[in-house]
Amino acid sequence: MDLGLKGKWALVCGASKGLGLGCAQALAAEGVNLVMVARGAEVLNASATKLRAAYAVTVLVVAADITQSAGREAALGVAGGPGTAFDIVVTNAGGPPTGDFRSWGREEWIKALDANMLTPIELIKATVDGMAARGFGRIVNITSSAVKAPIDILGLSNGARTGLTGFVAGVARSGLAAKGVTMNNLLPGKFDTDRLKATLTGAVEKTGKSIEQLRAQQQQQIPAGRYGNPEEFGATCAFLCSTHAGYINGQNVLIDGGSYPGTF
Repeated sequence: MDLGLKGKWALVCGASKGLGLGCAQALAAEGVNLVMVARGAEVLNASATKLRAAYAVTVLVVAADITQSAGREAALGVAGGPGTAFDIVVTNAGGPPTGDFRSWGREEWIKALDANMLTPIELIKATVDGMAARGFGRIVNITSSAVKAPIDILGLSNGARTGLTGFVAGVARSGLAAKGVTMNNLLPGKFDTDRLKATLTGAVEKTGKSIEQLRAQQQQQIPAGRYGNPEEFGATCAFLCSTHAGYINGQNVLIDGGSYPGTF
């Protein structure tokens, strides 16, 4: 299926590895030019080099912290790129640490909100009006399955990402969709990424089980019988960005191998 995206520009955050890289790769395969943002320059440049070699698209990199205003300015104004004229924005930032809510103070909460709620809002604010003026735009926020089924040790993430979800629910229905701009959230379950390793480490401290035991136990509990991979996550992201997905707006798309037990 041709997704109708060839020649468009996408800003992809957290794009050096994991789910962000999966999204960047899937978009590049559809002919989308990329501005890839991540903090680690070495890994980011290596990933960008691979995408340039594999696909006939322009791939620019910004080694910066997207959760800081300077990082956002660098990403939105990258030399050789479209500036704020992005057709697609994929927001994504590393999740806050695991732990017991009793140990978190104001500083930890503000950091979580900055990364997982306020940064996506700032990126949306900077780009949606231009998208609406041009008649096409796609915002995809990578959040978490914990938005739908909260996880006790991920309280910081539960709170910050749920705040973003409520914000997007309102803005997605504010008239932008009639101008060709959609906003949706992707809610990953357990994917084989560095973030999963971090949550497993937190669970080791709580349960006393080894990481190997926890991995096996978790995969047995997933109806698909395995963890997800970034490539299949990226394929879903690319479809939501496509011209075929213009009637999908304000939704939370859960990708968890069937783990969520509810009907709705």
